[in-house]
Amino acid sequence: MPSAFNFNSSPFDCLTSDERQLVRDNIDIAYFREGDVILEPGVAPTHLFVVIKGVVRQMDGDELVVTYGPEDSFDGRALVSGKVSGRFVAAEEVLAYELKREAVNELISSNATFGALLFADLSNKLSALSQRGSQHEMQSITLARVQQATVRPVREVDATLDIVSVARLFQTQRINHVLVRDAASDPPRLGLFSTTGLQAAILHGTPLDRLTVGELATYQLVSVRPEDYLFDALATMIRHRVRRVVVVQEQRISGTLDQLDLLGFLSNHSYLITRQIQDAEDLSTLKEAAQQITDLIALLHRGGTQVRMIARLVQELNAQLFERTWQLVAPHALVANSCLFVMGSEGRGEQLLKTDQDNGLVWRDGYEPPANLAEICQRFSDALTDFGYPECPGRIMISNPEWRQSAGDFGQTVRRWLLMPSAESLMALAIFIDAHAVCGDANLLEGVRDEVFNLLMDNDALMARFAGSINAFDMASGWWNRLLSLGDDNLLDLKKAGTFPLVHGVRSLALAHRINATSTVARIEALAVAERLPADLAGELLDSLHFFMGLKLKVGLAALARGEKPGGIAMDQLSSLDRDLLKDALGVVKRFKNMLYQRFRLDML
Repeated sequence: MPSAFNFNSSPFDCLTSDERQLVRDNIDIAYFREGDVILEPGVAPTHLFVVIKGVVRQMDGDELVVTYGPEDSFDGRALVSGKVSGRFVAAEEVLAYELKREAVNELISSNATFGALLFADLSNKLSALSQRGSQHEMQSITLARVQQATVRPVREVDATLDIVSVARLFQTQRINHVLVRDAASDPPRLGLFSTTGLQAAILHGTPLDRLTVGELATYQLVSVRPEDYLFDALATMIRHRVRRVVVVQEQRISGTLDQLDLLGFLSNHSYLITRQIQDAEDLSTLKEAAQQITDLIALLHRGGTQVRMIARLVQELNAQLFERTWQLVAPHALVANSCLFVMGSEGRGEQLLKTDQDNGLVWRDGYEPPANLAEICQRFSDALTDFGYPECPGRIMISNPEWRQSAGDFGQTVRRWLLMPSAESLMALAIFIDAHAVCGDANLLEGVRDEVFNLLMDNDALMARFAGSINAFDMASGWWNRLLSLGDDNLLDLKKAGTFPLVHGVRSLALAHRINATSTVARIEALAVAERLPADLAGELLDSLHFFMGLKLKVGLAALARGEKPGGIAMDQLSSLDRDLLKDALGVVKRFKNMLYQRFRLDML
């Protein structure tokens, strides 16, 4: 009876203590030499195998179907159907656990999650995982610390300042409290005065321009530290019956934490970021909000929030951030007579962690933009770079004159992309039709985008060239083989291997059928309703897209936590479950590409 069985690997990590004992009582270890056939097609399997060491290949005739490495299990589906469908061969010396079929059947009967993870398709596996994840909902919120909430910088005034001047500060700087420094007392002291104290000032009887704030300030400050838990801070406020505490770091006051902000964070953190963006009067405040968005993403992800919901929220917050940034750097007339839009994953609402800027600007025909337009646009791009959004390597940004034009000129550009297509222009077209307006007159963008649908007609040759970009990254199929074969320690570019062919394939189908939706999810749903995409494949594509997004987010957040930039995915660091799900998702993309080949006759290109 092996004692080192890893119950932390999928699907065994969902077993109860009694079920784990059942596994221990019914497991043994088997050894296979290189070339040994472990399972033959048509035979009734007697065990579930879990690889300890070595590589096993599943073959369909001469074609490699999938490869199993350490901690992978096979062939769960055959145990349920009673018959092996493929040929399992040891690619090298293999050590594997053998778990008796009777024990596996008992586990499937008692534990639905185990059964789903063992032999279900991608959708059922993800559904089972979602149910497990919901048990951890909100855990991260309760563990949030003061420094993750909105700590507001505080203005300090001298205790001799009169109440009228303080009230003027409240109005002009949109604040509701100040720190009061009383240097005349012995020893010097710090107090706090808020809008609540104005009532007492009026009732004091002294003319307000002669009444000093020092007379009404509260000098018993209640403090917390940035590393304190938010719930402890809330308990402190309740205990001292105050609605605001000062945040002290290394004997210095770094700001204040309001009860309203604290409760807002615990109930809806995004509201606070929205408020911070809308109230921002300078770019430095917006930079803080941009960082808050990243923190919110991490918080929601740890709490088990579904990735599609995070993406939807991030799109709205980013849109507000970009809008406010544009309003701060551009003159009012330009904002009113133009439309700022974002493209690519940001336009589709599938952006999570910050990636390259993809944005453009179109202005009303007849409007004369300011002479320093180039300088204004460069300031906008520089601001986003400072917020953490890297410059687009392809220069798809408003700082590039090609991506800022009048409506008429932009229409000409779109017509040129369509009538004189090249690899570059078709890629520009693909990015543009995902555009989403974030500031200004959205009708200007829609007018240009309508040009695309007006000119497309039924040009099959053009659509085939457009759809053919699913093969833009030849390494995608290479990665499929490498993933199946294991043993490659390079990083996987998930965008090239899975996300791009899926997104662009759906985009191509939507364009061919005149579907105006800009998000991949909406396009898939519309294609399914129009019966242009089989319902089961549509469901699998949605699951695959969200799995890719979730995996990229998880790996990216881990990189940020290590102080590194998010990059590719190290296959050897994925769990057996993630590797299993990744194989399933890439398999869905592979089947989808085969469908696109037939639909657009890509073999004729």
